[in-house]
Amino acid sequence: MAFRHLDFSITAGTTGLGVDFATPISNVVKIRTGVSFMPHLSAMMDFNLESGKFDENGNWTDTKFEKLKDRFEEISGYAIEDKVNMKGEPRFCNFHLLADVFPFHKKNWHFTAGFYVGPARVAKAVNITEDMVSLVGVSVYNNLYDKVLNDEPLYDDVYLDPEIEQKILSYGRLGIYVGDKKADGTPYNMEPDEKSMVRAKIKVNAFRPYLGFGYGGNLLRNDDRFGISFDCGAMFWGGTPEIITHDGTNLSKEVNHIKGKVGNYVNAISAFKVYPVINVRFTRKLF
Repeated sequence: MAFRHLDFSITAGTTGLGVDFATPISNVVKIRTGVSFMPHLSAMMDFNLESGKFDENGNWTDTKFEKLKDRFEEISGYAIEDKVNMKGEPRFCNFHLLADVFPFHKKNWHFTAGFYVGPARVAKAVNITEDMVSLVGVSVYNNLYDKVLNDEPLYDDVYLDPEIEQKILSYGRLGIYVGDKKADGTPYNMEPDEKSMVRAKIKVNAFRPYLGFGYGGNLLRNDDRFGISFDCGAMFWGGTPEIITHDGTNLSKEVNHIKGKVGNYVNAISAFKVYPVINVRFTRKLF
């Protein structure tokens, strides 16, 4: 008989922590629905600040960051550090509706099909507060560089000394070196946004079909009110995740040769065309 009892479960695994309710709709099919979320976690990563410019032939030329740093501090009184640290945080939250099919007589094994749905943004990264001074400095310097390059006054009719202007032009622009653009091989130097922040987000499909299998049984001998089960499967979230910076660049598809810890994260995330699901469920039969 359908809906003859109701189970409540607490879940933990690669989808985070969650709860769900399950009820049979036939002798071999059980429907379960619930929510899960990833608890607060974070990972630190750092980027190098670099300076450079395009030469007369359109080729990118690296310049001396230390000289630029010293010149900017001399002009403004602000020091620019050579690295920017970012904190990455998962933001994984899902509603799910799943159907468990029990094809065998003892009903320990089950096969599962259904879907998860949640926000398309599943993680974010943003610079730490301590690096705000450096990022403001980068924004101020690049604004200064643009004015000199375009022969514009600092304000009203005030210009910098021509000798200082030539040095600024020789140093080029400041940016956070991330990797090389796939389109033309030139460096991708990420610059702060209008709020002097650097940010990135990971996006996948909001609707995520799921296929899997599992095994379960009683948690306590001779007491079917408490159960434990394990689920294993794949959440299909739309192929390679998009890792998009605040300026719209997709790191997973548009940038090569990303080095260090950042490159390791990007490579690992890009490798997951589907999301692996491994969960344990602790169940209490309500009635």
